[in-house]
Amino acid sequence: MTDLQRVVARLEEAAGELRSPDLAAERAAALVEECARLAAEGAAELDREVRAGEAAGAAPGQMAFE
Repeated sequence: MTDLQRVVARLEEAAGELRSPDLAAERAAALVEECARLAAEGAAELDREVRAGEAAGAAPGQMAFE
């Protein structure tokens, strides 16, 4: 499992917990903050993956922009 997949899995868990009708307001607020942190972490990881892909060159069959 990649770092990005772990972030996505944790976001999905948090979203499921947020849908709970018995969720306390304090826990909901903490989950919202965690989701924001995880979203930023996921965006950074996705950016790293894209940059690593760009450094590796174009994928087979993909044309480069000129």
